[in-house]
Amino acid sequence: MKNSPTEILSRYWGHKAFRGSQEEIISAVLGGRDVLALLPTGGGKSVCYQIPGMMLEGICVVVSPLVALIRDQVGSLRAKGIKAVALTGGISYEETITLLDNCLYGGYQFLYLSPERLRQELVRERISEMNPSLFAIDEAHCISQWGIDFRPAYLECSVLRELHPEVPFIALTATATSTVAKDITENLKMPSPLVVRDSFERENLVYSVLKQENKNQQLIRLFKKDSQSGIVYVRSRRKTEELYHFLADHGISARAFHGGMTRNEKEDSLKAWKEDKISVMVATSAFGMGIDKADVRKVIHYELPESIESYFQEAGRAGRDGQRAYAILLVNPEDESRLKKQFISVLPDVSFVKLLYNKLNNYFQIAYGSEETSDFPFNFNHFCDTYGLISSLTYNGLRLLDQNSVISLSQQFSQKTSVQFTASKAAIFNYLDANPKDMNILQTLLRTYGGVFEFETKISPVLVAKKAGVREDQVIASLKKAEMDGMLEFNNEQQDMRITFLVPREDDRTINTFSNKIKDLNKVKIMNVQAVLDYVRNGSQCRSGQLLSYFGEQTNIKCGACDVCRRASSVTGKELKALDRDILKMIQDKALSPQNLINSLGQDKEIILNELRYLMEEGKIELTSNNKYTLTK
Repeated sequence: MKNSPTEILSRYWGHKAFRGSQEEIISAVLGGRDVLALLPTGGGKSVCYQIPGMMLEGICVVVSPLVALIRDQVGSLRAKGIKAVALTGGISYEETITLLDNCLYGGYQFLYLSPERLRQELVRERISEMNPSLFAIDEAHCISQWGIDFRPAYLECSVLRELHPEVPFIALTATATSTVAKDITENLKMPSPLVVRDSFERENLVYSVLKQENKNQQLIRLFKKDSQSGIVYVRSRRKTEELYHFLADHGISARAFHGGMTRNEKEDSLKAWKEDKISVMVATSAFGMGIDKADVRKVIHYELPESIESYFQEAGRAGRDGQRAYAILLVNPEDESRLKKQFISVLPDVSFVKLLYNKLNNYFQIAYGSEETSDFPFNFNHFCDTYGLISSLTYNGLRLLDQNSVISLSQQFSQKTSVQFTASKAAIFNYLDANPKDMNILQTLLRTYGGVFEFETKISPVLVAKKAGVREDQVIASLKKAEMDGMLEFNNEQQDMRITFLVPREDDRTINTFSNKIKDLNKVKIMNVQAVLDYVRNGSQCRSGQLLSYFGEQTNIKCGACDVCRRASSVTGKELKALDRDILKMIQDKALSPQNLINSLGQDKEIILNELRYLMEEGKIELTSNNKYTLTK
């Protein structure tokens, strides 16, 4: 064992002392004990396994859920001169062997991989040959079916215990109820771990619920005041693009980040945000996990989250530098019904899952009692259209079948579009003369791809559309018409998933084995949504206190700064409304500094400052460049 934990912390991370329970956790891991670490977002979880991984002989194997998170962690370690390797998707079989050989013989200290990798026989074999010092399971709530972001592949983590029973485990998460914590320890076969739960309280983070009819205007007010870094969370790719353009059109430097973007587009947006070339990132929920940007001042939830766990994790990405930051939830009257429709109305019950499983087998013509071992390309939309199924309900049903090992579902969109002209060149020229609307597209195709007369040629409808100056759907329509008219053969296969059937087909009997689990999971989903609605409606308990209570911390905390605390000060609501009117009247004709207002209003300083913050959040007042208050223009 080399150096001490504190010496390594100082040398590589530049900190002189540990925070919270970090030192206790590291000491337990170094002593060979299993640990479940429940630390708040921004609480320094990675240090708890990285420092032991550097001190112990052998390699630390880290299971992490997101490629972006893995790349960020490995990049950070390499920048410190620490040897780390990432086993992510898109790597060839030969390259995978090389990387694993490096872990065996190359003196690497960290191997990062996704839980899905543990399903590969090659990976298991090579890990069994390694000398692991520690197994670290990051975002460990993913292992529990009762937690947010449940990933069935996380259940494979227990195989590491079978491969090396003597090696300690550390499981880490920032969002775990007592039920989820129990699930983690049982699934990882940790009989008597040290369970460390630091308080989830973030004293520098102010939580607020703002009820707004016009959320877009509120966003402008929140970000127009300054150019500090912020995140706006939404639930869909469409909304991400919509809000990004809206903010940009109103002079706020913003970018979008969502799963539909290319890797280069994502990296470009992330780089601009991290380097403060833009101030606001409009993103879907996965954004921010593992991203080390400490000075985020505002995290705005434009739409209601699906659970308190996800909200707490996302909101916690603000203020990691310890300075005052704000987590604001924007709410309007339609949000409650929208949330229920989005997350409760699409919960598949047992009867629907049975129907779905039956249709799935029929779709692939699998006979009753047979065990199909091959996997199938699966066009999700075509399947739903064939049987008249609601897509959101069907997708959730497929996930249940996947989670309960009835099928293996892998999402990988691909499209194969190919063309071969079968008519003679003379016939095609006559066809172009007779069909002038299609001439431009077909001529562009002929000029772009050689060999389309000799053999089936893979084409890009997007490229053809761009060159011809038309939409992609017009290219597809012209090719389909030409095929109907006998000019060519057109293949336009799409698949967005692959399905492998894991058990023999027994219809209802297959589903009955886990029907009670479906019912229980639906109850949990409904309870999660209700907890969010309770949080929004509760105007009598401090927001921070509500969140801490949800995670099992008994507290009578009153932060003094959230929307509830501000309205529940010693001054009555009637007096506060009068104070608001006085403030607005005083700055109607002339901008005034905070001290001017404090000197003139004859009220307690903190009460006045709280009301000024409240009026700013409500969009009624704003700060000028010289730090004076004026009416919002």
